[in-house]
Amino acid sequence: MTARPHRLRRAALLVLLGSLTFTACTSGPDEAGKGPDPAQAPSGSIAQVCDKAKAGPAEAPAGAVKIDPAVPGDLAAKTRSSPAGTTFWLAPGTHKLGDDRYDQVNPKTGNVYLGAPNAILDGRKINQYAFSGHEADVKIQYLTVQGFAAPHDEGVVNHDSADGWVIEHSTVQDNDGAALMAGARQQVRANCLRRNGQYGMNAYAQGNAIKGLVVEGNEISGNNTGDWESKIDGCGCSGGIKFWSVDGADIRGNWVHDNRGVGLWADTNNNDFLVEGNVIENNDGSALMYETSYNAVIRGNTIRRNNWVDGKGYIDRGDSFPVASIYLSESGGEPRVKARTDKLEISGNSFENNWNGVTLWENSDRFCNSPANTSSGSCTRLVPEQAKCAQPAIASGALNEDCRWKTQRVEIHHNRFVLDPVVTGCEESCARMAMLANFGTFPEWSPYKGEVVQQAITFDQGNRLHDNTYSGPWNFVAFEPSRVLGFGEWQGAPYRQDQGSKLTRAGGG
Repeated sequence: MTARPHRLRRAALLVLLGSLTFTACTSGPDEAGKGPDPAQAPSGSIAQVCDKAKAGPAEAPAGAVKIDPAVPGDLAAKTRSSPAGTTFWLAPGTHKLGDDRYDQVNPKTGNVYLGAPNAILDGRKINQYAFSGHEADVKIQYLTVQGFAAPHDEGVVNHDSADGWVIEHSTVQDNDGAALMAGARQQVRANCLRRNGQYGMNAYAQGNAIKGLVVEGNEISGNNTGDWESKIDGCGCSGGIKFWSVDGADIRGNWVHDNRGVGLWADTNNNDFLVEGNVIENNDGSALMYETSYNAVIRGNTIRRNNWVDGKGYIDRGDSFPVASIYLSESGGEPRVKARTDKLEISGNSFENNWNGVTLWENSDRFCNSPANTSSGSCTRLVPEQAKCAQPAIASGALNEDCRWKTQRVEIHHNRFVLDPVVTGCEESCARMAMLANFGTFPEWSPYKGEVVQQAITFDQGNRLHDNTYSGPWNFVAFEPSRVLGFGEWQGAPYRQDQGSKLTRAGGG
């Protein structure tokens, strides 16, 4: 699988929690000492799974094949010799595969793998993958999977992105690469995905065929231990979960915290996301990035103390770009792309002491067939053939409209934004909401040069904020990065944003 890089702006630059209820807890401080104070621990229903995982069956179910931890390779061997649809029960203890890096398990269609209490499958940093292959409808439950050495951009469980897998009540930790890959109709429920080298999950499949993905009630923490952004500058290859061209995803009731990088990151032609009832906190980067993607509902989430590391990093290098807790980059609603909504709606969320609020951004130079589009040559969902986005046809008409990913039809309402500079350690370039683009300059044949996109995102693309509540020293960035507005200017002509919203200058929360 080829890495698909991300770039911020270097070119110019769900039913809340469903039925899952967990006990509140605190998380420990990270290396930067920014972990939550116990007095500010998550409250209410939350997916605390790590170290509290539900135990599997203490005895083998009737008809199950027993796997002996004292026999290296027993799991892979019995999988090969058993028919499709077999249930395997891994007895308590540490299970090992063979001594070759490719001695993984290759399940057959409908196989079920159940871990007994304290059953561990350990790759010993020898095996690259735990479960691979293309067979569908495999279940993995109550099992700890650790110590595998998956390469960069590859995953340990469901390595080949097979369809219909269910991973439940399992702990996948301390692996290289991604803990999980994803296939169509995959369900990832009530798992601990922590301390993996790159991602908790890499939702990527060849052919961009992932549909109907469910990620519910998981604890996703401490991932990207390999600090990949420092190894490959601007790679966009790190964080809690990365989604690539997923068409339909429900992400609800998860606790996404203390990841190095972005918490949840949807990049390149994703569509139809419901992000609901999650607690997303203490991530070094944005809580959520939605990039060159379409149609989403983001509601009822608690989003706090994100972006402190990235925000301070931007200040240290003299960059005033409003890095945000929710960052929409060339993403918005599109009625012609089928989804449960035709807009991108952010509502009913609580934002507490993040570096900034929400940023709506478009890179004027980034469009299909532009050298500034570094999404590995991808084109928009409306114009899949890249070669069509060229002069003279792109200069006007349908191609001029549809060769560009647009931050459009975004509605942000009934959210609560709180920022206390004393808590965040923020003295400048923080407490901002933003709707902006850069001045278009590249390539020479671009039809979007100058203020074309700046005008469009600010005034012409149906982006609307209203009925929000702000507490703290909030400012508003419009049109281009240096245009910083007070609340009255933001509400007044010509912007007329945040009608019905209220601002109090006192911080807190």
